[in-house]
Amino acid sequence: MNFLIDSILILAILLSVFALGASRLGNTIRIFAIQSFLIAFLPWFLHGGTPGFHQLLLLVGTIVIKAFVIPRFLFSAIRDVSMRRDMAPLIGFGTSLFVGSLLVALAFILSAGLPLPTGIGSSLLLPASLSTLLLGLLLIISRTKAVTQVVGYLIVENGIFLFGVSLVLEMPLLVEMGILLDIFVGVFVMGIVIFRINREFEHMDTNNLTVLRD
Repeated sequence: MNFLIDSILILAILLSVFALGASRLGNTIRIFAIQSFLIAFLPWFLHGGTPGFHQLLLLVGTIVIKAFVIPRFLFSAIRDVSMRRDMAPLIGFGTSLFVGSLLVALAFILSAGLPLPTGIGSSLLLPASLSTLLLGLLLIISRTKAVTQVVGYLIVENGIFLFGVSLVLEMPLLVEMGILLDIFVGVFVMGIVIFRINREFEHMDTNNLTVLRD
């Protein structure tokens, strides 16, 4: 079981790194969907035993919303605006991968001195959580297309989710479901923003938002 947990956490980090090197928006969305599907099983695996109603509801809710509904919504958004690639990143894809590797190393260093809650079966949980969060932030900062920035925001949330699963036995179910609802509403709002930006400016480069005037 520990090998399976560690494998999922390592894959979560690698998928975040792959997102930094992906120029095709569809691939970036697929990476997020795969990452979300994998980490959805962690609350079950980390705490062992027969999954209770709490773990099953969190598992199903995460898979349905983050691995299927949100990716489908994002695919619809890029299809409506006829956009397939992010060709003008603020930080080049190669440089992003290099900086991403440094952030992963930093995450492991910072996590070394942080204690894990009792009963958690993997020492990779906190490094994976912090790595995913930092890589998601880098994706937001280094890209100019609104869709890619939305995916970066979602990867940041996956990092927060990884940290939250360590407390899944203590966290109220209502709070967790509320987080999922906030994510869904946030992405829905961003989809509307993407559509409006594209309609007004006929492209999705968010850099031009800095020069808006009344």
